[in-house]
Amino acid sequence: MREVCVESKERLQQYLVEIEKWEKDQKGLWFWDKISRLPFKILDRFTPKFIQEKLNQMIGELGKYVQTGGQYLVSEKGVLSRAERHANIPLTTIEDVGQLSIDQMTELTEQIIKERKKFATVQGATTGIGGIFTLAIDVPAVLGTALKTLQEIAILHGYDPKKDEERVFIVKCLQFASSDIVGKEAILNELSRLQKNPDDKEEMISQLKGWQEVFYTYRDQYGWKKLFQMIPILGIVFGAFANKGMIEDVSEVGMMLYRKRRVYEKIQKYNETV
Repeated sequence: MREVCVESKERLQQYLVEIEKWEKDQKGLWFWDKISRLPFKILDRFTPKFIQEKLNQMIGELGKYVQTGGQYLVSEKGVLSRAERHANIPLTTIEDVGQLSIDQMTELTEQIIKERKKFATVQGATTGIGGIFTLAIDVPAVLGTALKTLQEIAILHGYDPKKDEERVFIVKCLQFASSDIVGKEAILNELSRLQKNPDDKEEMISQLKGWQEVFYTYRDQYGWKKLFQMIPILGIVFGAFANKGMIEDVSEVGMMLYRKRRVYEKIQKYNETV
């Protein structure tokens, strides 16, 4: 039977260096990020009412997820079975997954991300066929895919997405992926404080009163990509590109931020044994 690989403290510290480098890279603001809010400001004037209603529904679904899990809760059993087959050891609880090595978690996460990117690409191409009319279907669908992917990433790092604090963390990942340079730094600082003082979870949960801002930031950042999806036929290409990029960005953020938490916890265990 294959055993769980236990990393050395030095290897874990090397992971932290890599994560910190990634975080610094995220603070570079791209030109596209600066102009991304413009399309939706324009589109709001020309978008049919039924599409605006669909977007409002998307806000509501995000709120349901934050509060109760909504319709986006994934199958814990399915993810655990996948991890068990990969590691070749019994994994009966999410906590058991937390005992895997960072490399094993990364391998599993990358497999999930690859599959979700393929799904999102097909989804975007399919809904891109009808231009503006199928956009109303695509926007909530890609958000659902993003939330489910982040939940799977959480489980594969040993965290239970059913818990309130994990739903908060997942929404923070979504928010980070769509924020500008100031927003990204603020979120990293929030998560860093939470890591150092777990008692701040209640404070973070209270921040969810403003969860609508997460959606609006996401929508605006995503706007320039979806603008081109409104062009019939050409929308197939742009839809596939936009959805794949969305899942790619969100997944990378989820993997890195969850990895950071797990690495810190593993280092803490090393320190406790000294």
